[in-house]
Amino acid sequence: MTAPRPSIDPVIWTPPAAPPRARRGSGDVPMPAVRLLDVIGTGPEDVVLDAEGRVLTGVEDGRVLRLSPEGDRVEVVADTGGRPLGVEVDRDGTLVVSDAHRGLLRVDPADGAVTTLVATGDDAGGAPLTLCDNATVGADGTIFFSDSSGRFALEHWQADLLEHSGTGRLLRRDPDGSVEPVLTGLHFANGVALAEDESFVVVAETGAYRLTRLWLTGPAAGTTGVLVDNLPGFPDNVALGDDGLLWVALASPRNALIDRLAPRHPVLRRALWALPPALHPAPANTAWVQAYTPRGELVHDLQSTVEGFSAVTGVRVRDGAVWLGSLYGGHVATFAPPPARNTAGPA
Repeated sequence: MTAPRPSIDPVIWTPPAAPPRARRGSGDVPMPAVRLLDVIGTGPEDVVLDAEGRVLTGVEDGRVLRLSPEGDRVEVVADTGGRPLGVEVDRDGTLVVSDAHRGLLRVDPADGAVTTLVATGDDAGGAPLTLCDNATVGADGTIFFSDSSGRFALEHWQADLLEHSGTGRLLRRDPDGSVEPVLTGLHFANGVALAEDESFVVVAETGAYRLTRLWLTGPAAGTTGVLVDNLPGFPDNVALGDDGLLWVALASPRNALIDRLAPRHPVLRRALWALPPALHPAPANTAWVQAYTPRGELVHDLQSTVEGFSAVTGVRVRDGAVWLGSLYGGHVATFAPPPARNTAGPA
């Protein structure tokens, strides 16, 4: 039986005017030819590579899969019993999995063992963990992870974007197991990434079209600011590539209807939410990623229509290859990035 649709209590806000790039279907540099790998499942939301260069991802039915780089072999390494989203490889080869239904997990790909680090519904820094979405792991084992919404589960992610009540959080789990929030009031907290020197952590706020940075070291430690603002699309996962750039998955371009309704009376967004799901705004049929320096300077802006693949939610870059995941469909994608148009500099 399908759970009843929750009600929303929209907050009036005025989004920044969408940049012209939001209305274009491609960047100045074409996205290179894309190769698709069949995952034998649905919705490989995130992707990560292990030490051997194999691709790991989680799919809708709870399985965590490992694919050969050529795509000719798919193995099941574990089953979380939930809905795995973000996947990270820790330094010991185990995986840190952000599961929308079960919480923050550790998965051993050697034997499939699944250990709960922070369970959905348990206290996580003063409030229950509701929607564990993405994580990044520091050199000392500290895990930064996002709780996208304090109000809605994954099945109703659109409700959070329409409500815009800012209940997302960025949490830190220390090696001793203690958990505390480091950022609150986020608008659908999503992808999380550490700087190469771990001087700051970045979290994507999907509902605010921005990347927010928290300084961890140096004279600005403990302060927060915007790394990239007014993005042309909805940012999803964020990952540090081995090229030193922060790669951002843009799941879809900005939606003009959502932006128009945001500053108007909340009853309009309630009415939109009450419509059948088929009439709700949906991600566009496009594949889109961007890459930024640690200063927030745009280096890559790659977008295209790809047959059989759209709505990029995960991105990884290693050894001259870009790997993409999506909440929809049955493939991961890969391509070789073009030369960078800027040079990454210090933050």
